[in-house]
Amino acid sequence: MSAQKTILFLVTEDWYFCLHRLPVARAARDAGFRVLIATQVDEHGGVIEREGFTLIPMRWRRRSLNPLHALSEVRQIAAIYRKYRPDLVHHVALKPSLLGSFAANITRTSPVVNNLAGLGLAFSSKGPVSALVRAGVVAGLKLFFRGPARRVIVENADDAEYLVSRIGLDRDKVAVIRGIGVDVKRFSPSNEAFNGEMTVTLVSRMLWPKGIGELVEAVSILRGRGLNLKVHLVGKPDASSRVSVPEEQLSSWHSRGLVDWLGYREDIPELWRQTHIAVLPSYYREGVPRCLLEAAACGCPIVTTDMPGCRDVVRHGVNGLLVPPRDPVALADALEQLISDPEMRRLMGREGRKLVEEEFTEERVVKQTLDLYLALVELPQKDTDPGAICHSRNSDTPGK
Repeated sequence: MSAQKTILFLVTEDWYFCLHRLPVARAARDAGFRVLIATQVDEHGGVIEREGFTLIPMRWRRRSLNPLHALSEVRQIAAIYRKYRPDLVHHVALKPSLLGSFAANITRTSPVVNNLAGLGLAFSSKGPVSALVRAGVVAGLKLFFRGPARRVIVENADDAEYLVSRIGLDRDKVAVIRGIGVDVKRFSPSNEAFNGEMTVTLVSRMLWPKGIGELVEAVSILRGRGLNLKVHLVGKPDASSRVSVPEEQLSSWHSRGLVDWLGYREDIPELWRQTHIAVLPSYYREGVPRCLLEAAACGCPIVTTDMPGCRDVVRHGVNGLLVPPRDPVALADALEQLISDPEMRRLMGREGRKLVEEEFTEERVVKQTLDLYLALVELPQKDTDPGAICHSRNSDTPGK
């Protein structure tokens, strides 16, 4: 870049930025960008400022479906864009992408990167409320995501195909960058096999669509079959989500001995190294679940659902097993298969580590994203192709 450019990340929560986009922001800074982070500030504002980024506090109503609240948030975002005049904005997740793109249209802010970490519950649930939300989201995608200086990042081929075939986006404007990447040095297998009590671990926000209830049912089924296992639930409820599992329910399961609810933990690599099987029975339209990538990097075989995003991490029968969503019996059967076969667990764990090293490293994701930025900032002179290729699914991947 001939002169310093400003990139602004728009994200709902400071913790979400630090967990999912910090390495990319560091790379942008190191490449010469001035980096601004517009987000709701809770406990991670100091982390952001210590990186040398400019922190712009804002307020989000994540649970609200009120159009007046959405318009208020659009005005807030537009005021930020007018004040700071970024050379490129990166909207992280669905709501910031929709409202941020609206604000970008109003303020003529460009280029824009809309980064969808999965299409969410509205695209995987039935019922009148989900249908109404889905219709609104689809209308917003069609209205705001087009334009020569607009690019969309998705994490899996299912979402890319949806945006092209159902929303009508140009294929060369949709980039598949698979997840947020894994630090394979930090997340690595133990040098010694873990031989403790049979342990199954789920790491996630405690949301019903992550399959928390189905896992508890599966545990009851397995114990009814005479199998002993320890199940760790790692993560917190999300008070801003209407589908959060109540803390009282988690505590009840814990006190009854069905699961060990560990809450929020920072020692995730060590937890994975003391886990025999990683599980995520999600029926949420994930991007590429970070927890599964980190588990695979630590050599854990995986049981997850045959859903977009989840099946991008697991090659059925190679590094894990895929089961239908919302099916606790099938989930119990898959867990029992791995529990009863140590050699299968060992081989699948080895293949999972290999897959992450080849396809999902942090370095790979950061480079792909930074290349996209560097191409886009030249667009005022020429609408160049940033090399954002919509990859097709590997033909041997289950589920298609």
